[in-house]
Amino acid sequence: MFTSEWSIPAILTIFLLSVCGLIAYFTWSLIPPATAAGNQMGGPFNLIDDRGQPITEQALKGHPSLIYFGYTHCPDVCPTTLFEMAGWLKTLGPEADRLKAYFFSVDLERDTPEVMHKYTGNFTDRIVGVTGDAAEMQKAVKGWRIYAKKVPSPDGEYTMDHTASVLLVDAGGNLRGLIAYGEDNAVALQKIRNLLK
Repeated sequence: MFTSEWSIPAILTIFLLSVCGLIAYFTWSLIPPATAAGNQMGGPFNLIDDRGQPITEQALKGHPSLIYFGYTHCPDVCPTTLFEMAGWLKTLGPEADRLKAYFFSVDLERDTPEVMHKYTGNFTDRIVGVTGDAAEMQKAVKGWRIYAKKVPSPDGEYTMDHTASVLLVDAGGNLRGLIAYGEDNAVALQKIRNLLK
């Protein structure tokens, strides 16, 4: 029998904490593993590659992929990233034969298939440019949780703020990691090798 004044409040507190713990446990146990891990990304889209051919989400399946969202008028981040992507592909050599690389435009007003093809070709012929209808690109942007915003500049032109990371996507079309802008080259290559395993 409890005789202390604090015993009943203490017991109630312990009971409530236990109930909260059980609720949290069962709530997480009902969430599919991919959702809990944050991997359910992507989704359907119907766009055009840099050769004017249709491209859908199916192009991201059956092989690992590097995916980057940017634009051809980008002053520094995009050309730096595509240069690095080309370097990773070259360094990996035959090891990366199964690996595909995609450059999705967030500036559809200026990035036509022809513009995208010329731009990606400046780095390597292994990066596929992707452009097309704004509504369809928005599906890809939202599906991969990419940030992209048009920013007017004083000269009447504009730039695009956007996510600067490269997405690492496995053969099932699932996100497996990111390569941050400015990531150490050796670390980036190891991440890609892990993706290829």
